[in-house]
Amino acid sequence: MPITAYIERMARSPTTTDAFNAIAEVRRRELLGLLAKRELSVGELVDSTGVTQPQVSKHLRVLREVGLVEVREEGRVRWYRVNAKKLKPVYDWVRTFERFWDHQLAGVKASAEAKAKAAKKRNSKKTKK
Repeated sequence: MPITAYIERMARSPTTTDAFNAIAEVRRRELLGLLAKRELSVGELVDSTGVTQPQVSKHLRVLREVGLVEVREEGRVRWYRVNAKKLKPVYDWVRTFERFWDHQLAGVKASAEAKAKAAKKRNSKKTKK
């Protein structure tokens, strides 16, 4: 039996249950990234992402339902901003993996410094000739 037969029968987890489900979608992560910089209107988010207004509104609704974004109405314009307190569980979970990144970054830094030192040594030998 093909895998699609199982997938179609499996219940999907609702995206509005928690922050982890909500940010599982790449477009919602993109919107959060933009909103992390400053408060934006739906129109500005549409312009920044190239996604249609109905799609942006759908994603914002999901983010709003789990509390990751807040909305402020000013006349006919809705301004969205990140609610960082609701992202804290995601931050706390991801932070458990930070030691792996620190280790890798130290290795990348050491490698880059060694290459720079070798290049500098080669360049100084060329100028002496």
